[in-house]
Amino acid sequence: MTVATLKPDRAAAVRRALRTLVARHGFHGASMAAIAAEADVATGTAYVHYASKDEVVLAAYLELKQEMGAAAVARVDRDAAAPERFVQLWLGLHRFLAADPDRARFLVQVDASPYAATAHRMAMAIEGDPIMVEAARADLAERLLPLPFEVLYDLGLGPALRLAAADRRLGRGSLVMVAQACWRAISVA
Repeated sequence: MTVATLKPDRAAAVRRALRTLVARHGFHGASMAAIAAEADVATGTAYVHYASKDEVVLAAYLELKQEMGAAAVARVDRDAAAPERFVQLWLGLHRFLAADPDRARFLVQVDASPYAATAHRMAMAIEGDPIMVEAARADLAERLLPLPFEVLYDLGLGPALRLAAADRRLGRGSLVMVAQACWRAISVA
């Protein structure tokens, strides 16, 4: 092992600290000084990696969306029918967020903030987002209602996010029923 491999990733620590603080205290409770303290770095070190709190917010959001997308599709059976794949994706998303409800709480905070439009636009610009790739598969895409993407997301995946943010623990059967209801809300028969 080299010294470089032992060096902590301070930028990642700053992003994690921001997510934690925003999830627990909102944006007002996440000053750069508070973020640095939570990350166990000097405030100046936080500024070395990010020029502003806005930059940290957007970087943390994009990182989390990428992690979430990968987790959501990890157990999707590519040969399953579209409705079943959607349920598998929904359950994967929920499982990832429920494992650390602060992730979901951070996303809820961003969605209700002035950062939302910029964060969503930046996330949509990422090539190869796993959730978007799955949604674009012809057999699934042709069954989606012709609604704006934001509405499809809110009706389809929003409940998984909100259940995790509220730390609502439902059994697998109930989660499957919610996921199936979400599919019916966004798809044609």
